[in-house]
Amino acid sequence: MKVLTTILIVIALVIIAFNITLLDFTNLFNGDSLVALIGIIAALCAVCILLILKMSKVIDEKTK
Repeated sequence: MKVLTTILIVIALVIIAFNITLLDFTNLFNGDSLVALIGIIAALCAVCILLILKMSKVIDEKTK
Protein backbone atom coordinates (compact mmCIF):
# COMPACT_ATOMS: atom_id res chain seq x y z
CA MET A 1 0.00 0.00 0.00
CA LYS A 2 2.89 2.36 0.77
CA VAL A 3 4.43 1.80 -2.63
CA LEU A 4 1.11 2.31 -4.43
CA THR A 5 0.39 5.61 -2.71
CA THR A 6 3.93 6.83 -3.42
CA ILE A 7 3.59 5.91 -7.10
CA LEU A 8 0.23 7.66 -7.33
CA ILE A 9 1.64 10.80 -5.69
CA VAL A 10 4.50 10.85 -8.19
CA ILE A 11 2.07 10.41 -11.09
CA ALA A 12 -0.08 13.28 -9.79
CA LEU A 13 3.01 15.51 -9.51
CA VAL A 14 3.97 14.66 -13.09
CA ILE A 15 0.45 15.58 -14.22
CA ILE A 16 0.76 18.91 -12.38
CA ALA A 17 4.10 19.61 -14.07
CA PHE A 18 2.68 18.75 -17.49
CA ASN A 19 -0.38 20.94 -17.00
CA ILE A 20 1.77 23.88 -15.91
CA THR A 21 3.44 23.75 -19.32
CA LEU A 22 0.02 24.08 -20.97
CA LEU A 23 -0.93 27.25 -19.12
CA ASP A 24 -1.13 30.52 -21.04
CA PHE A 25 -0.77 33.22 -18.41
CA THR A 26 -2.18 35.96 -20.66
CA ASN A 27 -5.50 34.10 -21.10
CA LEU A 28 -5.68 31.92 -18.03
CA PHE A 29 -9.41 31.19 -18.17
CA ASN A 30 -9.77 30.50 -21.90
CA GLY A 31 -9.38 27.32 -23.94
CA ASP A 32 -6.63 24.88 -23.04
CA SER A 33 -5.46 27.00 -20.13
CA LEU A 34 -8.75 26.46 -18.32
CA VAL A 35 -8.52 22.69 -18.86
CA ALA A 36 -4.92 22.72 -17.60
CA LEU A 37 -5.94 24.77 -14.56
CA ILE A 38 -8.71 22.31 -13.72
CA GLY A 39 -6.23 19.44 -14.15
CA ILE A 40 -3.78 21.11 -11.78
CA ILE A 41 -6.46 21.62 -9.14
CA ALA A 42 -7.68 18.02 -9.50
CA ALA A 43 -4.14 16.64 -9.20
CA LEU A 44 -3.50 18.79 -6.11
CA CYS A 45 -6.66 17.38 -4.54
CA ALA A 46 -5.49 13.86 -5.36
CA VAL A 47 -2.10 14.54 -3.75
CA CYS A 48 -3.79 15.86 -0.60
CA ILE A 49 -6.08 12.84 -0.36
CA LEU A 50 -3.18 10.44 -0.89
CA LEU A 51 -1.10 12.20 1.76
CA ILE A 52 -4.00 11.96 4.21
CA LEU A 53 -4.29 8.24 3.43
CA LYS A 54 -0.55 7.76 3.92
CA MET A 55 -0.60 9.57 7.27
CA SER A 56 -3.63 7.59 8.46
CA LYS A 57 -1.79 4.35 7.67
CA VAL A 58 1.20 5.56 9.72
CA ILE A 59 -1.08 6.40 12.64
CA ASP A 60 -2.85 3.05 12.30
CA GLU A 61 0.46 1.19 12.43
CA LYS A 62 1.59 3.10 15.51
CA THR A 63 -1.62 2.37 17.41
CA LYS A 64 -1.44 -1.37 16.78
